[in-house]
Amino acid sequence: MIDNDAQSDTSYKTQLDELLREGARRMLLAALEAEVEDYIDKYKHERGEDGRRKVVRNGKARARSLTTAVGTIEVAAPRVNDKRVVDGQRQKFTSHILPPYMRKSPKVAEVLPLLYLRGLSTNDFRPALESLLGDKASGLSATAITRLTAKWEAEHKAWKQRDLSERDYVYVWADGIHLNIRLEEDRLCLLVIIGVRPDGTKELLAVDDGYRESKDSWASVLRSLRARGMRAPVVAVGDGALGFWAAVRDVWPETKEQRCWFHKLGNVLDKLPKRLQPKAKKMLREIMYADTKEDASAGFEAFEAEFSPKHQRAVDCLVKDRGKLLTLFELPAEHWKHMRTTNVIESAFATVRLRQRVTKGAGSRTKGIAMAFKLLDMAERRWRKLDGRMLLPLVRAGVKFVDGIQQQREEEAA
Repeated sequence: MIDNDAQSDTSYKTQLDELLREGARRMLLAALEAEVEDYIDKYKHERGEDGRRKVVRNGKARARSLTTAVGTIEVAAPRVNDKRVVDGQRQKFTSHILPPYMRKSPKVAEVLPLLYLRGLSTNDFRPALESLLGDKASGLSATAITRLTAKWEAEHKAWKQRDLSERDYVYVWADGIHLNIRLEEDRLCLLVIIGVRPDGTKELLAVDDGYRESKDSWASVLRSLRARGMRAPVVAVGDGALGFWAAVRDVWPETKEQRCWFHKLGNVLDKLPKRLQPKAKKMLREIMYADTKEDASAGFEAFEAEFSPKHQRAVDCLVKDRGKLLTLFELPAEHWKHMRTTNVIESAFATVRLRQRVTKGAGSRTKGIAMAFKLLDMAERRWRKLDGRMLLPLVRAGVKFVDGIQQQREEEAA
């Protein structure tokens, strides 16, 4: 017996998908037409010796399939005949909306490295996405995906050699990210560093392979950054990984250390019985969000008095990094929420860290690193600037802050 309601529902969904694809196609064509008209209008006064315009329309290009987030659409882009010659070079119109040879929208391109990191093999891309993007989806064959991964590997290799002498980074965040990406050997450990420039822009600085976050692995990454012209940052933020901090002291001895409160809370609570964890967590958060260094110090003493000596391991875990947990009080208060944790890195990896599944067959560590780099590279475009970014140049200049307040300003007011 045929379920008419289910059949009708499927029909409506199909019609809706077709409507969305047709709407997207028409909007794209309208945008392309407007782009061409603007280009032609810009040079309408340029004419040849015969008095005719040098820049005119030239029909339409051959229709091509474009894979978008709403499915695959057929597009025949308008063409332009540009006869102008500038400095001996024949000019040519190139669409910024739909560049030559584009077969996938940027949104679709962003999905590919994420799917690879989640364990999807190159042969499974087309079947997995066909129902969403249509059976005519282009650029998703195993060969095409292999070419893309090779391209990303080359991009990552070139990116690792880029010059950093013209850029400055006031703060950096560092973390080791462990991924399962179709490897038969040990899990891949990515050493990731993100920095913030004086204008508040966050920028990916390093994505490299590391062995259990050892000192040698971190030192190799930091030395590479220094060799390419990077100055020592004012403050580095990281968890309690001894390898990173040992490397920082070796490569950037003048850089101040700020421990990640999120990791510290987890480590301290793990050393307490569950019945005491809610109370301890409340006390720790009061220290973490204290308004002044004095209040935070009082919180340390209260915690020690409450849990020592019965739970000395938890107390020792907290107090051993006491000074490095309070470095943020020497920085502008506007920056504190960014400096308390390594969330800058954690949030970028929220969809992939420790959530990948291992699929059949062994993957390449090089490909895994390239995929992670591509994922972060694309995410970087959406990162928000640091709050209070106008204060970053002051931090770099060595202006003193006490409990988040700029001291010179206070002295002048007095």
